[in-house]
Amino acid sequence: MADHDLTGFDRGTFTHDGRTRRILRRGTGPAVIVMAEIPGITPKVLEFAERVAALGCTAVLPVLFGKPGRDANPAAHGRLNSALYTASSMWQVCVSREFTVLATGKTSPVVTWLRALAAHEHQRCGGPGVGAVGMCLTGGFALAMAADERLLAPVVSQPSLPLAVTRSRAGTIDVSPEDLAAVRGRCERAGLRVMGLRFRGDRLVPGDRFAHLRRELGAAFTAVELDDSAANPDAVLPPHSVLTEHLIDAPGQPTRAALDEVLDLFRTRLLDEQPRDTAAVQGT
Repeated sequence: MADHDLTGFDRGTFTHDGRTRRILRRGTGPAVIVMAEIPGITPKVLEFAERVAALGCTAVLPVLFGKPGRDANPAAHGRLNSALYTASSMWQVCVSREFTVLATGKTSPVVTWLRALAAHEHQRCGGPGVGAVGMCLTGGFALAMAADERLLAPVVSQPSLPLAVTRSRAGTIDVSPEDLAAVRGRCERAGLRVMGLRFRGDRLVPGDRFAHLRRELGAAFTAVELDDSAANPDAVLPPHSVLTEHLIDAPGQPTRAALDEVLDLFRTRLLDEQPRDTAAVQGT
């Protein structure tokens, strides 16, 4: 792919507590906050947002790091430039006090801003509530945002924080005990459902992390765990990005089935529609 010029996306900003960030939007209907993975809002992330908009929702993409629309594939800018770009995005995250990269039992401070964005978009777009998708480094943000009653459809895709450099960090997620208890209470009291996606061999998202969520949330946590062989073989990195870089967008493919299940969550929780009749996701 090449860089995306952001055609079809409205551009704006959102400010909360003195912090202003750029926002991309597409579509109409209930809002879904789409949080990109490292290195940023790539063309593949924008493709996912287009799917959300086509569903009848408003895809809202906050620019948390990186340059929106830039293709991370080395074929677009060369291997060295792509590596430098990815490194600069990761450095931006690591030096920021808004992101908790290593600590266990903590919600990243940026989640407060994201909850405010979700509340703003709920008021702006209407509907019963808001959806959220976090990917990789932002994966756990969608879970922490669900402590707010307005978040009705959280999707935790390949959640990579805290970095699994020790066994204790591998068996937890970047959400504070208080926020996790609030989410668990909503699952028990209001039938909230949390969806998680990962490839089984992904070292950035250990199986212990999903086991932790199963223990904490019980049947309210739907784990979609795919074999590495289901990943797009043309992707540059090992299997990781279920909804974007490693998606094989063809009927019958496990990653496509996973994408369809995510979209069905938005259909049922935000649009009050029945899920489409698709094949069951492999590995669930």
